Amino acid sequence: MKSAATTRRVIDALAELYPGATTELHYRTPFELLVATILSAQSTDAGVNLVTPTLFARYPDARALAGAEPSEVEKIILSTGFFRQKTKAITTAARLLVEQHGGEVPADMNALTALPGVGRKTANVVLGHALGVPGLPVDRHVLRVANRIGIAEGEDPVEVESQLCSRLPGDRWTLASDVLILHGRRVCKPKPLCDQCPLPPDCFFYQTEIKDARPKNPPKRQSRVLGNIEDLPATKKPRKAAASRAARAPRTPSRKRRS
Repeated sequence: MKSAATTRRVIDALAELYPGATTELHYRTPFELLVATILSAQSTDAGVNLVTPTLFARYPDARALAGAEPSEVEKIILSTGFFRQKTKAITTAARLLVEQHGGEVPADMNALTALPGVGRKTANVVLGHALGVPGLPVDRHVLRVANRIGIAEGEDPVEVESQLCSRLPGDRWTLASDVLILHGRRVCKPKPLCDQCPLPPDCFFYQTEIKDARPKNPPKRQSRVLGNIEDLPATKKPRKAAASRAARAPRTPSRKRRS
């Protein structure tokens, strides 16, 4: 695994590549970000952003959503998938916010993860982006990119979060997640676009899987028509060979024609 200095250098390089990186979910309040992040499970940020303006215009805060008719909420969020489970999660979470936190989103990991539909990743998104509390959300993009580069090891999100947090100052945790997510979506995809990446010198995957896999010998010279010159069979020129055989062959006397 890479050192803390290399990890910081990688995050700094990605921050330059993605200036102003932040969550791609649209929100105005911690409550809106909490709901949007719950809806983003098994969906895309772009897809969530299509439904939240209507949802929040009708239910602008926890109290309004807590009293919502589930069937009405389901109609609004239908396109995000798993709409019944998500409706139950966000309406119940809203009710618990009202009952236990005065309608406000608590700036506490344990309190957030006690809400339905809220895991550690969702809590870190809300803490880091809307509440000013250092948090490093780990999703599938962070897992893939961090492991490929070599700044983390393993597929357990909690373990990867711990590894990255131990190598970065707290004020870089949320930024680190944001730039790793963007890099995973745009460049370091499941099939990576390594030629567009600024990180090859520090990337474990590139150094071991891409660079080392390149052929050591230069490519063969190409003939415009016949392909590789070295692959052509070494044969004599046919015309000269035929002429030489004709010169060595004995002549057969021709028969005279009877008159």
